[in-house]
Amino acid sequence: VQLQASGGGSVQPGGSLRLSCVVSGVNLDYWAIGWFRQAPGKEREGVVCISNSGSTLYYDDSRKGRFTISRDVAKNTVYLQMNSLRPEDTAVYYCGTPGIAGTCRSPEYDYWGQGTLVTVSS
Repeated sequence: VQLQASGGGSVQPGGSLRLSCVVSGVNLDYWAIGWFRQAPGKEREGVVCISNSGSTLYYDDSRKGRFTISRDVAKNTVYLQMNSLRPEDTAVYYCGTPGIAGTCRSPEYDYWGQGTLVTVSS
């Protein structure tokens, strides 16, 4: 199982970015994929997850309306569209999966990608 996150970069406040998580060894029809982030000096926190059925779970409702998760099963890719970015969104963003038996509510994730840095600054 491998996950490869990409799409990070530097943007100004109010800008947008789309992150991609390409997965291999995973069938998105059976595996949930989540996005997490870790800001400097802080613990990793959950952002949003998409289940094997395509339903979504936001780990923090404050990001609803700004962040959208989606997937392309044929491309084995999960996306995180981030709009109206704020300086406090600056973090390394990771995609992960709780495994074939896991769900978006699983307490543990078994596999992680390497992370992609998002910097929001004027």
